[in-house]
Amino acid sequence: MRLPRPRPPRRLRGPRSLAGQLFAMQVVLVAVVVMGCAVFAYVSAGRQAEETARRQATAAATAVADSPAVVAAARSKDPTASLQPYSERLRRDAGVDFVVIMSPKGIRWTHPEPSAIGKKYLGHIGPALRGEIFPETHRGVLGPSVRVVAPVRDPGHGGRITALVSSGITIKTISAQLRDQVLALVGVAAAALALGGLGTYVINARLRRHTHGMNAQELGRMHDYHQAALHAVREGLLMLDGQRRVALINDGGRELLGLSDDAVGRRVTELGLPEPLTETLLAPGPRVDELQLTSERVLVVNSAPVSGGERRGSVVTLRDHTELQALSGELDSVRGFTEALRSQAHEAANRLHAVVSLIELGRAEEAVEFATTELELAQALTDQVVGAVAEPVLAALLLGKAAQANERGVALILTPDSRIDDGLLPPGLPARDLVTVLGNLLDNAIDAAAPTQEHGATEPPRVQVTARAADGKLLLRVADTGPGVAADAAEEIFRRGWTTKPGTGAPARGRGLGLALVQQAVRRNGGTVTLDRAPEGGARFTVRLPLRAGAAR
Repeated sequence: MRLPRPRPPRRLRGPRSLAGQLFAMQVVLVAVVVMGCAVFAYVSAGRQAEETARRQATAAATAVADSPAVVAAARSKDPTASLQPYSERLRRDAGVDFVVIMSPKGIRWTHPEPSAIGKKYLGHIGPALRGEIFPETHRGVLGPSVRVVAPVRDPGHGGRITALVSSGITIKTISAQLRDQVLALVGVAAAALALGGLGTYVINARLRRHTHGMNAQELGRMHDYHQAALHAVREGLLMLDGQRRVALINDGGRELLGLSDDAVGRRVTELGLPEPLTETLLAPGPRVDELQLTSERVLVVNSAPVSGGERRGSVVTLRDHTELQALSGELDSVRGFTEALRSQAHEAANRLHAVVSLIELGRAEEAVEFATTELELAQALTDQVVGAVAEPVLAALLLGKAAQANERGVALILTPDSRIDDGLLPPGLPARDLVTVLGNLLDNAIDAAAPTQEHGATEPPRVQVTARAADGKLLLRVADTGPGVAADAAEEIFRRGWTTKPGTGAPARGRGLGLALVQQAVRRNGGTVTLDRAPEGGARFTVRLPLRAGAAR
């Protein structure tokens, strides 16, 4: 037994796309408008054709009524003999269907149909007998017609009415004329409908391409998802149009860039952002994981152009790298401390071996003198730092950097006028910012003062540090014996990417960021940072931070 093949389930068609719905609605609207205009034009043409026929008949009737030949023929015994040729000639010249001349009693003297001559006129003549020229629509021998009846007055008998004239055009003739107009009107309407449909199709094809064939419900749902995702993402999202105006920005982007709610529609150059960040946002090409600084944050910027046959702008994502950058700096410090401790442990092991060997050789006094001398040098530096700088974070940073500098052959010297008592720094001045400022300045100074293979040191390399709290301000000054900074680079040195370290032409990720972070931290706490030349010939950086609560903005 052969089983019937199951039919595939019918696929339910979803709602038409928004472009399709608009196309159908516009086609119907265009058709209704065109048909309405056609009906109005038809009615107007009919009225105009009837009015034209009435004026044409009036002109013919009055012309006959005013003719002296008609008045003279009305006096004769056989008016038909002279009036019939005259009326037919006039009918053809005037373009009317009939010109009937009759007696005051309504007996026809002329007619296009000779058989109707001598018979009673079919129509009204009462108003004409009273001397009026009046129009009417009436059925006659030739059928329904639009006609005008006029009286013929004899001036020789005191204006007495001696005859009547009826001139008209049949409805059939008027309809034939109107039919020609209607055909032309139908052609125009069809052309207008086709042109409107074609234009509607082209516009909706473009709309369908831009809406990707989605219907109104899908577009509404996508908008809701778009808004929800836009405000739920913590990272900053910025969209720029082709004129480099802000087309869209989410809450995270406003917070990271420090912008107000009226940022949408403004140009990037009008947002008051730092110049390097503005240049990155205006860049035509893509940017990948580029570090940028604002007044308070370190941002990782990614941008990609949006194009589709023409330039449409770019999409920019922003990630807050401030905390990570601070932790990275602390990690670098810890790594430096670890390397210093490793080096010190290695040196301590060497010294311990030397002490043990001296004892084995029976030179105990020399072993004690060697060990105590090294301890005194290390303890002297520790006592100097701890005695002058009671702030534990700064003291630990100075001791760690001193060991790190010693490892690279650089002497780190704390000036005698340095003095910071414990508890003097306000809670509003974060220890992390102090580590950022002093740590980066020391790193740069040690790098500058350290001797290289190409340029040996003519004098012992050293870095002098001054840390003093007085007169409501915290003074941090770092000077080195390095080559210094050129005068023309004094402004650019705090710009992100500026560096004197050897490397490739393009600044690598994370390089040239230290001094920019220093300036950012100083400004965030309401202070100033200046650069001049040290007495030893190197660079000298001076940082002043207010110690009053609320001085930082």
